[in-house]
Amino acid sequence: MRVFLSFVLFVASSVSAFVRPGPLGSVSKTKLNLAQDPKVVLITGSSQGLGKAMALDIAKHGHKIVVNFYPGCDEAAQETVEEIVAVGGDGIAIAADCTNFEQVEKMFDQAFDHYGTVDVVVNNAGITKDNLVPRMKPKDFAAVINVNLSGDFYVCKAFLNAAAKTDYKGGRIINIASVVGQIGNPGQANYAASKGGVIGFTKALAKEVAADNIKVNAICPGFIETPMTAKLTDEQLQKSVDAIPLHRLGQPEEVAAMVRFLAIDEGADYITGHCFDVDGGVGIAAS
Repeated sequence: MRVFLSFVLFVASSVSAFVRPGPLGSVSKTKLNLAQDPKVVLITGSSQGLGKAMALDIAKHGHKIVVNFYPGCDEAAQETVEEIVAVGGDGIAIAADCTNFEQVEKMFDQAFDHYGTVDVVVNNAGITKDNLVPRMKPKDFAAVINVNLSGDFYVCKAFLNAAAKTDYKGGRIINIASVVGQIGNPGQANYAASKGGVIGFTKALAKEVAADNIKVNAICPGFIETPMTAKLTDEQLQKSVDAIPLHRLGQPEEVAAMVRFLAIDEGADYITGHCFDVDGGVGIAAS
């Protein structure tokens, strides 16, 4: 019994020494109830596709959505806000290029000014520029890394800095990675590198901000039916489906449901630093 107690005390002291207060200071004793209170959720790249599905799914539960969109896509963003209101939520649209840190900072300034806070951030914005490595242009490799990985860094940095100026009680960050970041895919070395980086970034950030009651997780979608997959030929599409144990493409709503769970469900309050696959089993099929 003495040996066991000594081990427990050793572990406890080791953990206390490792986990230090983050940039927002000590954790408030007032816990944030994400499940019951209407929350403000900022989703990057949410004027269309997967991001829009996430926005509408969360809005249906009465939450407030900040629709981030790439400058110039105003019409699509406004349509998304109108749909958010129609399903019972509240929303605003803010333009910002997530690879431009100054624009990202201004986006959070606007969001905090309008709603008073941002409780949840979903890093969804991303691009692809596919080609085999010998044929890939260096600028295409760099562009994908810049949007998919550096963009997440800029958004998280700006969010944490903005939150530090307020009486912040904790929240959640969800980074959208990809199963390609885990298993690779020919012709997508840049995309795989960016999404693999997102997974590592998620785990490191989760350790940094845990003391501030901020949970950070990632989601790895597989082949999801989006405008991107609509560009595939019938042969390419069939080949993709054949590689999926469930023998079908995923639906945006299925990814959105996982985002909602990690973003606002109290069941996710003790989950941080993890990556959740929504891929129909393609990840295990490749292992």
